Amino acid sequence: MRPLCMTRRHWLASAGVAASTIQLACDTKHTSKAPAHSKLSMPGPFRGRVVAVEHPSAIIENVYQRDAISSMMKRGMTALGDAGGHLDTWRLLFQPGDVVGIKLNPVGRPHVISSPEVLHHIIAALKDCGVKAQDIVCYDRYKVEFLEAGFDKWLPDGVRWMHAAEKYENVQKNILGYDRDHFFELPLTLPGEDADDSENRRSYAAEFITKHVDKMINLCVLKDHQSAGITMALKNMSHGLVNNVNRSHATSTLNACGAFIPASVSLPVIRNKAVLHILDGVKGLYHGGPGAKPQFVWDHNTIYFATDPVALDHVGWRALDAKREQMGMKSVATDLPDKFSTFLRRQPEHVEIAGALGLGEWRWEKIDVRRVVG
Repeated sequence: MRPLCMTRRHWLASAGVAASTIQLACDTKHTSKAPAHSKLSMPGPFRGRVVAVEHPSAIIENVYQRDAISSMMKRGMTALGDAGGHLDTWRLLFQPGDVVGIKLNPVGRPHVISSPEVLHHIIAALKDCGVKAQDIVCYDRYKVEFLEAGFDKWLPDGVRWMHAAEKYENVQKNILGYDRDHFFELPLTLPGEDADDSENRRSYAAEFITKHVDKMINLCVLKDHQSAGITMALKNMSHGLVNNVNRSHATSTLNACGAFIPASVSLPVIRNKAVLHILDGVKGLYHGGPGAKPQFVWDHNTIYFATDPVALDHVGWRALDAKREQMGMKSVATDLPDKFSTFLRRQPEHVEIAGALGLGEWRWEKIDVRRVVG
């Protein structure tokens, strides 16, 4: 094994509380088929670039409007690339022979989840790039949640789907569906576990990302999160592509999402395969996440596009805080617990720390936000 040590000496101060010092000690081990770092690896060919496409009629009476979504998707991918049209950008990222995974998000079901209208456009675009239907694999970590969200019923003929585990459980260390050759080790365990046992300190990557796909599209959603502050591109990968994740937010005061999320996404097999991030913000959740309580859901009517998940999450974070301010609430970084959000201190700083680890562009003055009307 080759040790990979990543250190963030000083974390952000949040609500006047000095941030902790932590070392992210990550041991990674790779098979011969592990993807090499390339121009498509995070942050990808468009570092710091985020396209935000807004359409006033993207959703009407809680129904996604297919024509509006199609227009938004085309305009978004056109603006993301430096080529002439949306398919030119798709073809820059995906070619015939690629096996492409699509990471979905069912957690906010039924109110805020990856939508079929966006998914269908992605699949159609991949086919236009020459990717065969059987080489498209839709995924979420838990089979039960995938089925409860209805994702399996949306898939066109030939498109496959996978999961890593059967269902959610509090202790998430079952290795079935995960790859022992791809893991990171973080000196953090669940309360009561033996910290000297390496299995308690490790999170293994799902075989979906290590063995079954060449590239991945991260189809995330715009949501508040009690412990992580926000759950968008980075957290959709960190808590959806590895096991043993509950140690990152074991209790309302034992919260280490600021360390866990960047460590997870830094795994080479994730960093090098996740080449496109699409944030479905047609609907958003501004409080009480990750489960979506209907009183906090709003129509945001925007889809975001990036190859850089850090820049994307920074833009999405600002959109979430803007809605919270509109509703008379504090920002996610400074809010205190209530009956809907019980964690003492949220950790949206995972976005900046991911930037410090080279996963993307955090600095606002370096982020190129391209706003488009769909």
